Amino acid sequence: MRTEQQALKVSLVAILLVSVLGIGFGLVSGSFAILFDGVFSLMDAVMSIVSLTVAGLISRSVTNRLSLRTQNAFTMGFWHFEPIVLLINSVLMMGVAAYALFQAVSALLSGGRPVDFGPAVAYAAVVVLITAVMGTLEHRANRRIGSEFVAMDVKGWIMAGGVTGALLIAFIIGMLIDGTDAAWLMPYVDPAVLTVVAAVLIPVPLSTARRALAQVSLVTPPALRKDAEAVARDICAAEGFDDFRVYATAQGRARTIEIVFYVPRGLPARPLEDWDRIRDEAEARLGGDDPHAWITVSFTTKEAPALPE
Repeated sequence: MRTEQQALKVSLVAILLVSVLGIGFGLVSGSFAILFDGVFSLMDAVMSIVSLTVAGLISRSVTNRLSLRTQNAFTMGFWHFEPIVLLINSVLMMGVAAYALFQAVSALLSGGRPVDFGPAVAYAAVVVLITAVMGTLEHRANRRIGSEFVAMDVKGWIMAGGVTGALLIAFIIGMLIDGTDAAWLMPYVDPAVLTVVAAVLIPVPLSTARRALAQVSLVTPPALRKDAEAVARDICAAEGFDDFRVYATAQGRARTIEIVFYVPRGLPARPLEDWDRIRDEAEARLGGDDPHAWITVSFTTKEAPALPE
């Protein structure tokens, strides 16, 4: 897992395996909780494919490895797809969890659901091991990669591990009470644990959804604006410009910054190399060597627009 795409590809194979196991064992054991786990994993696999596609497009875009037709169609790159995918992924996760919660509560109110706990325990034990291994490996790899997609994938493995771990404990309890005075509780084990798990899972993707929605809405991150304004203020003072305006936003791994300097009228002519020097200074201080940074510096003698009070 040395690159973002390698990490997502390995994760995708593991997710598909878990999905097949979940749907198969869910049907065999009669457990809606296991079936939910399999469907949840299948949805995660679909979103992993989408994430992998977007990550590949972004990577090929910054290294100019796209066809001329594609480059002409997406002259601003593919960074804007990243928060869109993260937002859709988060909303789908919450939607599936909410539906599972509704089904679990309905089952509890209607007398529970009989489950064959033997296959259920075997499934849960295997999947807990898979989720623990994958979550750990991806988390370690992402310390070096630093990808939002991989970070979201790690959250998915943590959520899946939590779900399956809870299922494992509940199914073991179900096996232990079989043949005892508490055997009447057995039909309620599956919907009860699903109720708890679904209720816990619903708010987990909220932070990612909130951040992705802010990026889709082009909300300016305060730290990014502060850094850009500090650079523009220093250059403005050093060069004797009248004022400046900063426009900035972040979309996934991309940072878009535009600085407009308002130059006094009637200044002596300056060679273009001098203006390029100012641009180079601003870009260097704002991390212009980052392939995911889109920095524009412009100059005008027009009057600066009034700032809101």
